[in-house]
Formats: sequence, C-alpha cells, structure tokens
Amino acid sequence: MTLVALLSSIVISSATLAWGFAQSGFTSFSVWIIILGLGWLLAIWQRWFWYSPFALIVVTVLAALGLGFGFPSNWLFAGGIFALVAWDMTDFRRRLVLMAKNDNTRGIERRHLLRVSLLALAGLGLASITAFLSLRQFTFEWGALLVLVILLGLGQLVGWFRK
Repeated sequence: MTLVALLSSIVISSATLAWGFAQSGFTSFSVWIIILGLGWLLAIWQRWFWYSPFALIVVTVLAALGLGFGFPSNWLFAGGIFALVAWDMTDFRRRLVLMAKNDNTRGIERRHLLRVSLLALAGLGLASITAFLSLRQFTFEWGALLVLVILLGLGQLVGWFRK
C-alpha cells in the first residue's frame, strides 16, 4: 500500500510542479523537474534514501521561487504537498521494514496512510479554495488533477476494505 502511495506522490508532485512552471513559460525548468522526479523514482528502486530529502528541498525551493515570481499557486502547492507526502512515505517505508512482524505492521501502515492522506486532502482543499477564489486558476486541468487524486484515494479505500 505504501509503495503505491509513494510512487503516485512522486509522479503527481513532479508533474504538478512542472506544469506550474510550464504554464508560466519556463519549460526548461519543467524538463529538469521531470528529470528530478524520474531520479526520485530511480532512487526508490535503488534504495538511495538520501535522495528523498534532497528532492524535497529542491521541490520546496522551486515552489517558493515560483510563488515569489507569481506563478499559478495551486500547482506549486500541489507539488509541495505531494513532495512532502513522498518524503514521508519514503521514511515510513524504511522504518516499516525494521519493525518486527508481530508489531501489527498492517494496522500501523493503514493508520499512517490515513493520516497522511487526510493532510494531503486538506492541503489540496485549501489550494482548490484559493484557485476558486482567483477564478483564473481553477482550470479544467486542476479539476482533472482533483479527480485523479480522488480516484487514487478511492482505490486505496477499496483496497483496504478488500483485505
């Protein structure tokens, strides 16, 4: 369960941040952001645990710079939110491996995913409210992202009930 949440968070984080930069005309930065996201996915596969804090710092700095330059805030917030989720899931997966099998790891995993999902949902809700208030930022693409995140959450919920 955490692997799906981790991988989808990395993809959504890099895609939304790159989209925010591309909408403002900085397509070369968008390419580098996508490369950063692909590197993050490679780092998960190679177990390079140092890469996750590095990627979080880079995404946070880029999102802050984008906000400073007046880029679409909802895309930058989404990139930052999902980068935080991916960073947290990376650390949580590493700690989960070290737990004993009798520590009810499934229950701990479910509760952690629920808390992180609720925080991400609250962040996306706030970003959606700000996008809605500044009518030009609530676009079809933003609605599609919200639908994608809702579908991922529902898929996770269905997976929990099946087990």
